[in-house]
Amino acid sequence: MTRARRRALRRGLSAEWIASLLLTAKGYRILARRYRTPLGEIDLIAKRGATIAFVEVKRRHSADIGEWSLTKRAERRIGAAASLWVTRHPSAIHLTQRFDLVLVAPWRWPVHLADAFRPPD
Repeated sequence: MTRARRRALRRGLSAEWIASLLLTAKGYRILARRYRTPLGEIDLIAKRGATIAFVEVKRRHSADIGEWSLTKRAERRIGAAASLWVTRHPSAIHLTQRFDLVLVAPWRWPVHLADAFRPPD
């Protein structure tokens, strides 16, 4: 693994850690981190009350909103992985499912966007 790749991985892990702290402070319980399936990966899976949130964490060098967008391909990947997670956790079938985004930038408070996107069918 190259030095740049290791650095990017460390930054991504720290952004996910910051996001999990934010969500925990907001009353969420983290159920899974970096949930991997053959269909894709979900950064965080969190539950609060009757809601399950599949969370994508984005870390960028600036707070420019234009840089934070998710591609339709990423939305499909996250949606497919979430469907697989729900089939493996039947108790979650009756929970409200939501797709959230947590934005992390240096020297800024992280931003939690609840129900930020809906995966295309």
